[in-house]
Amino acid sequence: MSNMIQKQTTAMAEKKEQRTMQQYIKSMEGEIAKALPSVITPERFTRMVLSALSTTPELQNCTPKSFLGAMMQAAQLGLEPNTPLGQAHIIPYKNKGVLEAQFQIGYKGLIDLAYRSGEVEIIQCHCVHQNDTIEYEYGLNPRLKHIPCTSGERGNPTFVYAIFKTKSGGYGFEVMSMADVKAHAKKYSKSYESSYSPWKTNFDEMSKKTVLKKVLKYAPLKSDFVKQITTDETIKHEISEDMYSVTAVEMDISDVDIQEVEITEEATNE
Repeated sequence: MSNMIQKQTTAMAEKKEQRTMQQYIKSMEGEIAKALPSVITPERFTRMVLSALSTTPELQNCTPKSFLGAMMQAAQLGLEPNTPLGQAHIIPYKNKGVLEAQFQIGYKGLIDLAYRSGEVEIIQCHCVHQNDTIEYEYGLNPRLKHIPCTSGERGNPTFVYAIFKTKSGGYGFEVMSMADVKAHAKKYSKSYESSYSPWKTNFDEMSKKTVLKKVLKYAPLKSDFVKQITTDETIKHEISEDMYSVTAVEMDISDVDIQEVEITEEATNE
């Protein structure tokens, strides 16, 4: 009987927490409506909120301000967070002892934003496996050749690369070993060690994002795109008609949470 009471109490507490988050957002409807881009209605934004809370329930325990700030960043970029589309992620992040919502752009979101710039004709990311063949060199005559293995198991991923081609005929590519990807993530991703991080749930996707961000530094993209990617891996406590102008909260990389949580992601197809 005591176990049943405990379960009922827990369920009631979770329901109350969910109402608290929704009530907070309800109280901010006026400010939200002003800050939303014209292509997203308040009704659609509400559906995005409910979907994110459904796919990642732990977000209900984050501070409401950080959650709303992350959702607003996704809305203004026109990216759907925490869906199988893989455009963006809002993840719980233990920052200085407080669980907050961090906004991350997915690699598919980066591709969407780059195409929207109007300068890029082709963008691709691929993983190279042990039994594949890859040849590449940089310099004045750069070249890249990847032949996937078709005669059996491809083996574990060993490299990841990204390429772009502009409408004017320019192109570029970047290749990274998986060891280099891990080292880069540990050094630069503030949430790498967090069990909530997409690095723990979908390493292939995040490795593609890493190499894609590197190669797009060489693409002739407009300043709007550069401004958009500065929102990646940030926590913000305010909402504005221009979320780029809102200062991101300083994040503590030493205070990651060790709890396990399942984050729904789409499996990466090769």
